[in-house]
Amino acid sequence: MKTISKFILSHLLCWKTKGEFPDIKKSVIIFAPHTSYWDALYGKLYMMQLGINYKFLSKKELFFFPMNIVMKLYGSIPIRGVRGKNAVRQVVTMLSSAHSLHVILSPEGTFSNVTNWNKGFYYMAKKANVPIMVCYLDYRKKEIGVKGVIDNLDDINLVMLQVNAMYKDVWAKYPDNFSLESIKQ
Repeated sequence: MKTISKFILSHLLCWKTKGEFPDIKKSVIIFAPHTSYWDALYGKLYMMQLGINYKFLSKKELFFFPMNIVMKLYGSIPIRGVRGKNAVRQVVTMLSSAHSLHVILSPEGTFSNVTNWNKGFYYMAKKANVPIMVCYLDYRKKEIGVKGVIDNLDDINLVMLQVNAMYKDVWAKYPDNFSLESIKQ
């Protein structure tokens, strides 16, 4: 599957992979920008070619029959909004009990333009004591990959400043629907 997904992503769809996926056993991966359903296809192909253990967090509302079968085959697990403590606890438990697992989500939480990103990813990583890996899709450059890893989770504002810096020049499929986190200083 690794070779097939790499062939589809690189040769058929003409996307380049950038950044080295670090040798980390567990992480919370944020993938942005997320302005289209196409993002999920490219993200899935990218993750498959890496050959790592991962799960996508998806809205619980997408898990209705027969769509729930597709979502589970895709590698998604239903989550009840990333804001609630239940979602954070669920992910922390998953990460704690796994030998190797990367949990992937979109911090924007919607296809719409939002300036207040959902911070659930930060609390998941902090409570599970795992790093945040920042992955991206850039439609202008047709690139997908890793921007960086954030290990120091002591200050949420500092983390969000780092995230903003990494996504600063990334181009969404629908650029009008993507904004960086509005940080109050």
